[in-house]
Amino acid sequence: MSTPNKPPVAGKRTIQATVGAACAAALITCVPKFEGTVLRGYKDPIGIVTACTGHTQSAVLGRPYTQAQCAQFLNDDLVQHADGVAACVKAPMAYYQRAAFISFAFNVGDAKFCGSSMARLANVGDMPAACAQLSRWVYAGKPPEPLQGLVTRRAYERQLCEGKMQ
Repeated sequence: MSTPNKPPVAGKRTIQATVGAACAAALITCVPKFEGTVLRGYKDPIGIVTACTGHTQSAVLGRPYTQAQCAQFLNDDLVQHADGVAACVKAPMAYYQRAAFISFAFNVGDAKFCGSSMARLANVGDMPAACAQLSRWVYAGKPPEPLQGLVTRRAYERQLCEGKMQ
């Protein structure tokens, strides 16, 4: 999906202004690739009502959305998760590590990221071990089962985190 080059809503932060150009570019490549974009509210594979590019906060099942609404949701959601990652990881990170963690938090939520061993390892500066933790997060549903989409996404996020996709 390409994000339209529309100016942000006044008073709203952009993902680029929040995390920098390189990190934003990585996120705009990664997140839509794995979330996909659907211009209508739908249920994701585990039953969560979702719209646009992985937007869940205000998604309404069956409701149509425009490309512009979806672009704004994606920006706002990425800013929210960038803030969440920044709030719980205080150790220095390369832009690609930050992008991988934001993509992960976008997918599982800030609370799960912040409570994870991944965040704990990042906070003590063990980035190789923190990045390796991404490979563990491939289960979803009840009972939890590995989902191929999560296996693929986590492999991509781990490569990004390890600096192999700069």
